[in-house]
Amino acid sequence: MKTNVGTADRMIRIVLAVIFAALYFTETITGTLGYVLLALGAVFAITSMVGFCPLYAIVGLNTCPTKKV
Repeated sequence: MKTNVGTADRMIRIVLAVIFAALYFTETITGTLGYVLLALGAVFAITSMVGFCPLYAIVGLNTCPTKKV
């Protein structure tokens, strides 16, 4: 797997994952929407840790800066 998630994108994903988890665990958002946000937050956290987003690969996006040699 080639990294396709840049540093800024990783930080945004982690912040959103924490916000979604906080909204769920403080019971601000409950029910189906709460479960969906919790699952989305988990996906954001995993993709930010791994540095690879399958959806980006399908669409052809890459937020990771290219290294110049």
